[in-house]
Amino acid sequence: MSQSWWKILGAVLVIYSTVYGFLSTVPALPILHQSIRNLYFHVPMWFAMIVLFSISVFHSIKFLNNGNEDSDLKAVQSVNAGIVFGILGIVTGAIWARFTWGQAWSFDVKQNFAAIALLLYFAYLILRNAIDEEQKRAKISAIYNIFAFPMMVVLLFVLPRIGDSLHPGNGGNPGFNAYDLDSRMRMVFYPACAGWIMIGYWIYTLLARVAKLEKKKTL
Repeated sequence: MSQSWWKILGAVLVIYSTVYGFLSTVPALPILHQSIRNLYFHVPMWFAMIVLFSISVFHSIKFLNNGNEDSDLKAVQSVNAGIVFGILGIVTGAIWARFTWGQAWSFDVKQNFAAIALLLYFAYLILRNAIDEEQKRAKISAIYNIFAFPMMVVLLFVLPRIGDSLHPGNGGNPGFNAYDLDSRMRMVFYPACAGWIMIGYWIYTLLARVAKLEKKKTL
């Protein structure tokens, strides 16, 4: 129980942010209207994804230092969990775009770069499946992972700011923190981010544990 407090906290924060995300009042803004509630779901998915990919690159670096297969296993399972949240981020974003921009996929610069960033990690999984020898696979995929992470950061946070984008905080558009994320929304948004990150980390630990058990069975 003492080791599970953060799991309980994560679940409570997600339930709280979901309930209040639909029931609490939001600023009356043109274009966005009630769709601004998706901020409580769309953005936390990306935050959780980034945290999980950060954990993955940490374990990839650790593997290259110590050659421990456990580090390689944690790296790949963190990517698996991160990809789930990346897909949820794109899906919730497409739903939001449908109601605010008129179409689910408008080829906005940030939409495109987000899709490319996710494809980088699909390529990571494909690379792993293409190499049979375990140590070689782990080493090559770890090196790829280390280079993929900064590329993902550039795709999500740097390149969209260079060109025009419909997304807040990009292409000259004001960000939510300076425009319309008032104190009422912060009381839901911040717990949502923390809660989904904890749930994402929990999913990663479960995947890693299952992978370890499966590996023991094959030995």
